[in-house]
Amino acid sequence: MLVAACGDDRATSADAGVIRRVAAFRCPATAGAGGDAVDLRGRKLRVVTTVAPITSIVANVAGAHAEVRGLVPEGQDSHTFEPKPSAARVLSDADLVLVNGLGLEDPTRDLARRSRARLVELGTAALRPDQYLYDFSFPKSGGKPNPHLWTNPPMAGCYAAIAARALAAADPANAAVYRTNAEAFGSKVDALDRAMQAASAGMPARNRALLTYHDAYAYLAAHQGWRVIGAVQVSSFEDPSPKEIARLIDQVRRERVPAIFGSEVFPSTVLAQIGKEAGVRYVDELRDDDLPGEPGDDGHSYLGLMRFDLVTMVRNLGGDSSGLERVDVNDVAPDRASYPQ
Repeated sequence: MLVAACGDDRATSADAGVIRRVAAFRCPATAGAGGDAVDLRGRKLRVVTTVAPITSIVANVAGAHAEVRGLVPEGQDSHTFEPKPSAARVLSDADLVLVNGLGLEDPTRDLARRSRARLVELGTAALRPDQYLYDFSFPKSGGKPNPHLWTNPPMAGCYAAIAARALAAADPANAAVYRTNAEAFGSKVDALDRAMQAASAGMPARNRALLTYHDAYAYLAAHQGWRVIGAVQVSSFEDPSPKEIARLIDQVRRERVPAIFGSEVFPSTVLAQIGKEAGVRYVDELRDDDLPGEPGDDGHSYLGLMRFDLVTMVRNLGGDSSGLERVDVNDVAPDRASYPQ
């Protein structure tokens, strides 16, 4: 069961049903398939994306046949990101804009709607409303579900499939390439997912629990049968109150997990305090939308990001991460995308 360690939006019996539906996730077969072909007049398709993991996924699908440009700088909080005036010019030149949706980047989405580009919301297309997860950072009372689908590998594979259909509709001449790249990317994502399942199965059940800075791994946890025991970042994206921190410390002690996890990009003194007082290891290395290394480096990719995160979780929670470490995370097509820093 998904448990909010503090706050008023506690898990209910209905949540168990939602989690079962997430665990049984299947990518919609036709999502992203609509739209007219673009008159390219000999140029490449122009595609704009938002956060770096989505940029990487789309770049793998597009290969050399489209220009892919990300808008949200790596290391920027995507929930609070406000596009600069220059973003309007970038969007006005785009043929296709691929965003996560589910309330993650509403200002960018709204700006894209005022352009001529076709807008595709990947997460909104991938997930039915009865599969939405609400949690501590994303309470149901706030009206926005947890948008971090890409941290769950099967859902990232779905993003690639939806992107391929959208690219193919806009650029039919290269449809076969987009489809082939998406299938190859999906195979790599499946290999990563299988390695995670094997690592998870070998761990003590009690250790399959996450306390993180941000509720970024809810769909991954539901798919893998893990528990999210709490998150430090509340729905207002401020630190929790002293009373809430005390409750988190008590819960970590009761759960007896070996480690709790912070963000490399957004260090948390609160999590460090919780780890110290609860007597557990504090690992401040996870990253949900900031790719490892710099653009052009090996591992600066969605696959590199997820292998890094999963290895970090498994290794620090007492599992064997060797199978995960052997997963091939090379891109299926050269990544020529632009990643703002």
